[in-house]
Amino acid sequence: MKAIWYDCVMAELKTQKNKASAVAFIGSVTDERRRADGKKLLKIFKEVTGEKAVMWGSSIVGFGLYHYKSERSSQEGDWPLTGFSPRKQSLTIYLMPGFQNYSALLKKLGKFKKSGGSCLYIQKLEDVDEKVLKEIIRRSVADMRKKYKV
Repeated sequence: MKAIWYDCVMAELKTQKNKASAVAFIGSVTDERRRADGKKLLKIFKEVTGEKAVMWGSSIVGFGLYHYKSERSSQEGDWPLTGFSPRKQSLTIYLMPGFQNYSALLKKLGKFKKSGGSCLYIQKLEDVDEKVLKEIIRRSVADMRKKYKV
């Protein structure tokens, strides 16, 4: 019986870090409220993380970097510690550890559409308590730095 060998090549993630300007991206957001919220989030994330803003793909503003290796597959790569995107439907906040450790803070956050996986969806920044949002971001980044030794 003849053995057949297959080359397994993992597909690269579509969303990659790039040299585009996060400030220019936020400035190009057409919805006035979304643009203003994006500018405010840019300041919040810089302040809380101490990291500079880096574009990931065409619409994610990321802060910090960690290298992950999937436990369920052979996939690995780099990804931001945290970030956001001023999407058309809502502001999306990316918290990489998920939300299971932040449920008490989520109850204090204020009005948000939903949370799932690593995404928190907010309609308007004025609907949430900024201090609580900062604490959620701070804790999630601290948890990621511990887990991934970044």
